[in-house]
Amino acid sequence: MVAAVSSSSSQTTYGACHPVPSTASATTTMGKPAADALPDDVDPAVAANLARYERLFAATEDAYPQPTTTRRELWSYYLYYNGDNGVGPLSYSQALFQSTLTAAGHVPGTSPPAKCSASSACVVAGRSVAGMVLLANGVCFAAMTVLFITLGSVADYGKSGGRWMLAVCTAVCWACQFGFMGVRASGGRWGAAMALFCGSFVSYGATLVFYAAVFPRLARYMPEVRKVRGEFEEGVEGVTRERCEEVESLERSHISSVSTAHSNVGYLCTLALNLSVLLPLEGHEYANNLALLLTTVYWVVLGLPWFVLQQPRPGPRLPAGSSYFTIGWKQAALALRESMRLPQTFLYLIAYFLLSDGLNTTGTLVSIVQNQQIEFSFLALTYLGLTQAVCSIASTLGCWYLQRYFKISSKAMFVFTNVFSVVIPVWGMVGLWTDKIGLHNRWEFYAYNVVFGLTQAPYYAYAQTMMSELTPRGYEGLFFGLFGLTNRASSIIGPNVVQAIVESADGNTWMGFPFLVALCGAAAVTVWFVDVEKGRDDGRQWAEKRKVVMVARAVGVEADEVVNSAREGRNLGESTGVEVS
Repeated sequence: MVAAVSSSSSQTTYGACHPVPSTASATTTMGKPAADALPDDVDPAVAANLARYERLFAATEDAYPQPTTTRRELWSYYLYYNGDNGVGPLSYSQALFQSTLTAAGHVPGTSPPAKCSASSACVVAGRSVAGMVLLANGVCFAAMTVLFITLGSVADYGKSGGRWMLAVCTAVCWACQFGFMGVRASGGRWGAAMALFCGSFVSYGATLVFYAAVFPRLARYMPEVRKVRGEFEEGVEGVTRERCEEVESLERSHISSVSTAHSNVGYLCTLALNLSVLLPLEGHEYANNLALLLTTVYWVVLGLPWFVLQQPRPGPRLPAGSSYFTIGWKQAALALRESMRLPQTFLYLIAYFLLSDGLNTTGTLVSIVQNQQIEFSFLALTYLGLTQAVCSIASTLGCWYLQRYFKISSKAMFVFTNVFSVVIPVWGMVGLWTDKIGLHNRWEFYAYNVVFGLTQAPYYAYAQTMMSELTPRGYEGLFFGLFGLTNRASSIIGPNVVQAIVESADGNTWMGFPFLVALCGAAAVTVWFVDVEKGRDDGRQWAEKRKVVMVARAVGVEADEVVNSAREGRNLGESTGVEVS
């Protein structure tokens, strides 16, 4: 028996910011379309009744008090990303893994087998070193695919709001990074190094997904956003739905840009801090391990405050018949079934699928060539990283300033960064025909890190912002899970295709770049066709329809009954004992 709810309770606001949708196309509990539809100019009393139904059955996050985002909470959010900057899991770990492969391998065609050098061809376990690194990346992306589908929606439901997922993934990544203290670069224990690299890479990718799923909620409950929404609800002249959406959109872009800038600040500080180890211990066999240890400690110190200062923001009740291990698969299937109702969101996911595949594989390929060129030197890697970090900080903050000052849309900024996503693999492809340019010289890797920092650091910020614009409210965990899944699942394809190309070309790494040029080019064209405004409207209507369906399922009636009861102001389902008064 569900208790009655008083009309004096706080209500979900349905208005220009969150209008009550038509339920004509909503799927009911019996799988049949609802017969009736609410008109666009729905009576306020009907909207209030629907809001109370949704709150009573916890079909929306508004069923629970949602705290205003505080300054301390926001700064702890930024500091977490400052520590989770990727130096360890992406840069140092791969270099250690690749160096152990080289130490364990031999030069092909030699008898007895000759030891490999950083610049020689090298095979281990029947594959080239580059092929093994790409294969490990493909395995990691496959694991992330399963992980994100299974647990991506956890952040949307329950009182924890997915907080524990970020904590668990973070702890696993820290453990794997600390585990590298037992692996020497020259020791040849490539099996252990591969396991630690994969564990670090998968858990690090998961932290990015669960971290990114938080910022739309932080933006939604920022004081300025709440103030404007309150003015709209009170009917203040000049405060329209468009004004509400503009303020919230800019806040999302602001938090995304500042957090990305913090990640790059952390990248810079971590690399600078590591010079205190790498310079005095240059040439020592454990210097690289100690640098990785220092990198992880930095993340631990800056990451812990978020888990203390984050305020609880519970999501809706878990739907009947679902568990935390099945809801992700059900929600993903639902999203795919109803993709035609969210065409702009899924067009963007397709574009991001292609773009992330191309960009991630390009980064891996460039890293392989770069590590060979610098002979796995963490000191050289640190100098290159510092170059990229300085440019990344300047470009992320500079792009945010330009966007705010000139009122440039997030899509326009994202399209700008996509141009250089194509330029980088073109640069590598040139190396097929000449040794003078095309990532054959050390100076080119400094130039690459400058270009990457200036153009691709903002790419990550605006990719997230675009996703938040196209995500239905209350389904951030699901759609950012799909966003992360798109990123990782796509990258099962790229590394494996490029690995096959490189192997067929007798280990010529540069042969992978033409495929990546085509991939990134196709993605850049697809992004042009995404209509963000239409996608935002589609997402709003989809989310509101899902609330009606969730109420109907909770009570055990048809969606028609929910709508009709709200319209007529009567109790919802006499047999349930639910009373709306």
